[in-house]
Amino acid sequence: MPTLQFKGKSLVQNHHLVVPFTELDPVKSRGLSKNPSLHDNLIIEGDNLKALKALLPTFHGKIKCIYIDPPYNTGNEGWIYNDKVNSPMMREWLGKTVDRDDLTRHDKWCCMMLPRLKLLRELLRDDGLLAISIDDNELSNLLDLCDEVFDRDNRFAVICVRNNPRGRRLGTQLAVEHEYLITYCKKIAAFEAGTLPLTEDQLAEYSETDSKGRKYRALGLRKRGALSTRKDRPNLHFPLYGNPTTKLVSLEPKKGFEKVIPKLSDKTEGVWRWSKNLIAENLDLLEARYVKRRGSGKEEVDIFERDYLDAISGEQATRLFPSIWRGSDFNNETGKDELKQLFGKAVLEYPKPVGLIQHLMLLANVRDDIVLDSFAGSGTTAHAVLERNASANHKARFILCQMPYETKEQEKNKENICETITAERVRRAASGVPKAKDDSLRKGLGGTFSYFRLGRELEKQAILDGKDLPSYEALAGYVFWTATGEEFQPKKLKQKEWFIGESREYDVFLLYDEKLETLKDMALTLEIAKKLPSVSGKRKLVFAPTKYLDQDYLDRLRITFCQLPFEIYQAAEPR
Repeated sequence: MPTLQFKGKSLVQNHHLVVPFTELDPVKSRGLSKNPSLHDNLIIEGDNLKALKALLPTFHGKIKCIYIDPPYNTGNEGWIYNDKVNSPMMREWLGKTVDRDDLTRHDKWCCMMLPRLKLLRELLRDDGLLAISIDDNELSNLLDLCDEVFDRDNRFAVICVRNNPRGRRLGTQLAVEHEYLITYCKKIAAFEAGTLPLTEDQLAEYSETDSKGRKYRALGLRKRGALSTRKDRPNLHFPLYGNPTTKLVSLEPKKGFEKVIPKLSDKTEGVWRWSKNLIAENLDLLEARYVKRRGSGKEEVDIFERDYLDAISGEQATRLFPSIWRGSDFNNETGKDELKQLFGKAVLEYPKPVGLIQHLMLLANVRDDIVLDSFAGSGTTAHAVLERNASANHKARFILCQMPYETKEQEKNKENICETITAERVRRAASGVPKAKDDSLRKGLGGTFSYFRLGRELEKQAILDGKDLPSYEALAGYVFWTATGEEFQPKKLKQKEWFIGESREYDVFLLYDEKLETLKDMALTLEIAKKLPSVSGKRKLVFAPTKYLDQDYLDRLRITFCQLPFEIYQAAEPR
């Protein structure tokens, strides 16, 4: 498969692996929850590359739908490259605004996106969907990057979104009315796309009623269009027998039944849409009726499928999502109006409308699942989740990641948009705004969220030096995930017994203390080893600064030992 080459690619190819894990520090006053928790709705303030890495221990492979709205790299956005890659060239890029005159702006954009896409893939569920808003500036580069990270076969669709019916002149001689939503699956075979209700015109097609009062439409069983001749599909050319009086259909000749051979309008021998086996299993869905042939006006018997409005499952018939999304739900002006209702003015340029994210959630089949947005901006994704939960009685959760400052101007003015816009919007949408035009926003959508900031980095050197030692829970989450590749669940932690969780193969333990003097004297001794509880009966995986046991004792006690400070240790199969 062709791959995209750009300046700095070799330097960022594996950068996501060396990004240090970072503690997530709760800021109770900024959230809406009494007790901040990683299992609540989340808003995380800080660089999204570090935030995504910090989420891995708890949310690896858990996210059903990811939506991101990265910089379009138009040259006018004022975004800044901030990834601290160990390279003189890339250190030269740090902290500088990427503008239209920057000859490396496309390289920088690709270097910024690649490690983030790799971490997003790690967080996505096997049946999950990633969606990215983009315009023509970086569309081709983004598709090449995603083809490389997710595999071209997992590309679901490139959707055209008509977001500006008035049109904008963007350096072209065209009025640009659209942008794109590119979508990829972790594993396309595992993904099941949602569907939409039928339109009024489509509902009108179900104009017939059977003897039980069920509405249906009659669809010709003869195949039309491509591959519709006997030469194309000889196995689908065979006679059926129909009685137009009783409407019954048979695969075998019967008295009162007329033989029906599939033919095209030009008399060419045609084929049926269904095989013999499928017809045999669904004869009750077929009916025979007289039809008048175009041209001759002659009446002939033909075979039809009864396509029921309530479908076989008893649910309402639906339609596939279109490849072009249009309407007020997707307009930029709608997004601005939603912000104005909450803040009295549009506090950010080009906010995405709630309807876009809700449409995406329907496509991704989100119900009681997690939706992640790591370029959160004005917080539209959280607003969409809260609104859908309120209207559809779902229990979906959101995770937002947002930098405090996206531009030099915001940093200069100390305008922390994560606090003052992203979190504030969610707070107002949940609690209610008395002057809002929308009734649900006046009352408030309900819901809570916990606010976290990126804290200390969990680095091996910190343990070696005894400086800025991480908390027990933070280190427990790190070692559990890196050792097992599975979700760390803080509620199962029992620090007095050194137990930090159970994986598919191990009961996992961590001997550690954030007080340096205590840590210096800590070791896995025979006494401690014998007291470690057998939680599930599995082999024990034990992290400790050192051990006073030889391998013979460890084997006898069914213990696998890992020393702290440690390199990333992988006990499970490679992820």
